[in-house]
Amino acid sequence: MQALTPHVYWAQRHGEIYLRVEISDAQVRKTSGCSFRLCDFCLFCSFQGQGHGAKGENEYEFSLEFLKPVKPEVKHKSTQRQVNITVKKQEHVWWDRLTKQEKKPLFLAPDFDRWLDESDAEMELREKEEKINKINIESRVRKDPFLGLKKGFLFMYNLVQFLGYSWIFVNMTVRLFILGQDSFYDTFHTIADVMYFCQMLAIMEVINPAVGLVKTGVMPAFIQVMGRNFILFVIFGTLEEMQNKPVVFFVFYLWSMIEIFRYPFYMLACIDTEWKLLTWLRYTIWIPLYPLGVLAEAVAVIQSIPIFDETKLLSIPLPKAIGTSLSFSYILQLYLVIMFLGLFINFRHLFKQRSRRCRTKKRKAN
Repeated sequence: MQALTPHVYWAQRHGEIYLRVEISDAQVRKTSGCSFRLCDFCLFCSFQGQGHGAKGENEYEFSLEFLKPVKPEVKHKSTQRQVNITVKKQEHVWWDRLTKQEKKPLFLAPDFDRWLDESDAEMELREKEEKINKINIESRVRKDPFLGLKKGFLFMYNLVQFLGYSWIFVNMTVRLFILGQDSFYDTFHTIADVMYFCQMLAIMEVINPAVGLVKTGVMPAFIQVMGRNFILFVIFGTLEEMQNKPVVFFVFYLWSMIEIFRYPFYMLACIDTEWKLLTWLRYTIWIPLYPLGVLAEAVAVIQSIPIFDETKLLSIPLPKAIGTSLSFSYILQLYLVIMFLGLFINFRHLFKQRSRRCRTKKRKAN
């Protein structure tokens, strides 16, 4: 019986050649199978099989003279519909074509299921190398036996903060719809206890990176937490005249709007879960809200300066030879400068986080 030539489809990577032979129920002969013959530094590949091909049940074989040398190692796997052959190149280079002859054999065609152009193949190769390097690094790094406990602690912390700020946001929103502008004037007396709790608990956001529980910077967290606590405890907490001002409403409302998206994002990150909408909100909504919050805090500081001057509260006494005291308002004026400097530092830090995440997302998409 004369052997027939099956349809052969091919694709390549920098180090391998993939051949797909269309033969149903193929049986590779033990005596011949896949073989190579060296000739003038070029290798000939022949494959023989018996099965149901394009022209029915026959004996099929083909041979190819590769463009460049390949290794005498062949992997082949038969399925009910085809035979897959993998041939390794001698050199990790990209071939312009498969065969030495420029004219492509009639039975040969590209395998578009596995086809990649050179740039895509290089990107695939880099991703494989990065994955291997990552695995090697992870295998060398000692696993933290307390990782589960740390994640559990961070999850509960973020959950408690989310519930606290959600209560503040919902309470203030409902009161705004029911009472209108009247809700501006008693915000502190209604919300302060929960806000005190949340902001005292927020000190953990400085401790967590300091002890290595999270990988964020200590300084941005310190600036934000201490800045808010200064406004809450010093400006609002010590001055009864400030507690009835509308600025309290805007400060508390802007703080809570930011946190009801930030804390659930970190909470889900503890269990390796991501919601795309929540991620987008977390890295987008702070862009308008964060500077508005700082602006509201600055208004509160400016409104408190005349009160501190009048009451002499927290003023620093000076020696009797000078005969006066240093008003706390001077410290507040200095704090205004530091506040906007902190805005710049935190804005820069948050934009870096956002850019880094966008680059990671693009790399995964490619």
